[in-house]
Amino acid sequence: MLYFCNLFIKMEKLKKRWGLTSNWQVAIILLVFSITGYSSLLIAKPILNLVGLAQETTNSWIYRPLRILLIFPFYQILIVMYGWLFGQFDFFWNFEKKMLKRIGFKRFFKEENN
Repeated sequence: MLYFCNLFIKMEKLKKRWGLTSNWQVAIILLVFSITGYSSLLIAKPILNLVGLAQETTNSWIYRPLRILLIFPFYQILIVMYGWLFGQFDFFWNFEKKMLKRIGFKRFFKEENN
């Protein structure tokens, strides 16, 4: 019983932080995050194999950083696509803009005046 109370409290905190209205939205958003992470991992490995960098034959000091660098752009694209598919495009587009601004792409996004 205590587990479900804690889960409910965490869901309420996420709703408030993300400006959501229902627990269903929180569940969908968490699902999109998990699907996106897994999908980007699945996509990166065959692409590295395609260019001749197999995990078994490439030095891990080279393979792993390259895989991470390859995963990053796929993740950015997939999160918006999956967000759109699950009906949460606005949330993920705003999330994406905020993340890209933080890593130095601020000049590509017009400032919004409230």
